[in-house]
This record gives sequence, structure tokens and C-alpha cells, in this order.
Amino acid sequence: MISYEVYFGLMLVPIFFFCESTNLNDIILAQQTTWFVFIFYPIFILFFITNLAETNRSPFDLPEAEAEIVAGYNVEYAGLIFSFFFLAEYNNIFLSCSYIVVFFFGGYFVFSVASPLFFFIKVVLMVSLFIFVRGILPRYRYDQLMSIGWKKFLPLILGLVLFYSFYISILIHFV
Repeated sequence: MISYEVYFGLMLVPIFFFCESTNLNDIILAQQTTWFVFIFYPIFILFFITNLAETNRSPFDLPEAEAEIVAGYNVEYAGLIFSFFFLAEYNNIFLSCSYIVVFFFGGYFVFSVASPLFFFIKVVLMVSLFIFVRGILPRYRYDQLMSIGWKKFLPLILGLVLFYSFYISILIHFV
């Protein structure tokens, strides 16, 4: 579970560098004209996959292993306690999707028009994408998951951070 945190923090560095701020409102305001999903598309894809892993969704649900243990913790709990576990899991998904919308889809802006309804619609669309991915992808084995994370994602993310940092520093100095 800790291995995802390394990528998660590194992926946000180019966005913070581009906005010259770590304030979420400043990041949203920087996307009034162009969403960051178009500028940082490879980072968006990796950020989405990392959020799937962080929320223990289908291809990355190894900690629970629901299929092997007769639906995992669902057997141990019933009623109100089970509903709290279920709500906490989906609350984590909504929070992850909210971060995706803030960092890549302009937060509450659509065509320079601000509304909380736009934010809610974007989050619901991202949650739908999370559910769609769960329905179509098989689960990775543990060794495949570690190989993807440490041998593929980490070098790719480090390369992207260096590329975007170099690109943004040139853009800042010459514009």
C-alpha cells in the first residue's frame, strides 16, 4: 500500500510547479481556459491508475482479495457495521475522484463559468468511470502489481516529472 504513495506525490509536482502554488483553489483558477488533462495527459492516466490502486478497486484489490475469501470482510460484518465499511469505501472513491477533478478537469469551471453543480457532475462521471473499470478489468497478481509499480510506473513518472519541469522552466523563462 505504501508503494503507491511515492508515485502519488511525484505526479503532482509538475502541476504545483506549473501553477506556482500548492493551493487547490489556485490550481482550479489556473484551469479557467485550459484543463490540465490536456497539458498533463500522461500524468492524468497514471494518476487515475494510482487512484484505482489507492482505493483498492478491481485490478488492484489485493489487500481484500474479496473473491478468494468469500467476499472478504463482507462475511464478518452485517447490517449497520457493514454499511459503514461500504460507505467509507465509496467515500474514499468520491474523495479520489474529487482530487482528479480538481487537478485535471478544472474543478468547478466549465468554459470559464463557475458552479458547484459542474464540480458534482464531473465527480459523478469520474466515479462512473471507476465503476466501469472495475467491471472490465481482471485482477493482477501481487508480483505483477509490484512489477508494474516499481519497474514501469516509477521510472515513467520520474521521466515525466523531469520532462515537465524542464518544459515549464523553459516556458517561464522565455515567455
